[in-house]
Amino acid sequence: MPLDKHTEAELIRRLLAGDQQAYRQAVASYQPSMLRLARAMLDWGSAEEVVQDTWVAVLRGLSGFEARASLKTWLLTIVRHTALSRLRRSGRELLIGDGWDDDVLAQPADRFDNRGHWQAPPQPWHEETPEALLAGEQLRGVLQQALEQLPPPQRSAVTLRDVEGLDMDALCAVLGVTQANARVLLHRGRSRLREAVASYQNGVAAEVP
Repeated sequence: MPLDKHTEAELIRRLLAGDQQAYRQAVASYQPSMLRLARAMLDWGSAEEVVQDTWVAVLRGLSGFEARASLKTWLLTIVRHTALSRLRRSGRELLIGDGWDDDVLAQPADRFDNRGHWQAPPQPWHEETPEALLAGEQLRGVLQQALEQLPPPQRSAVTLRDVEGLDMDALCAVLGVTQANARVLLHRGRSRLREAVASYQNGVAAEVP
């Protein structure tokens, strides 16, 4: 649950005062989001180390926080910079454009219109049935697996927008991209996720006698 501006301002004041309870509250409020972004960019073990390093950087730099963006956006931006630094030290580089030069999207060209909407929506499930509840659990697993298989820039964009609920301005600030580039990343990532959903539903439909 995101903190409102008043609660966030009070939390920052307490952090600057060295309040250990405020630090625990900040970790409880923001660490899950920080880990999700780090894991979108790195392997899980490295992601946890990046988040730990981020908290050290936050405590050192908090006095310079000017509240031009929300605390969450600031924290996620530091996560991204820390993850990129780790990649560079290991001789790797995360290019935010990775996956853009694939001109052929993962789904047939006529599956979506030019706004990214379904031409023919998938068949809806009747959610009250036990079969649908089981299918929903399975579908979440399909989506999670598909998300993990996205190129890191697409996975980061989808995670920030569709999982964390950041608006486009905050997403662009965290990833350091333009709105046009962010839309490309989201479109490519969402298209692959939609294709995973369609493949799953077609497979289930094929199994029905």
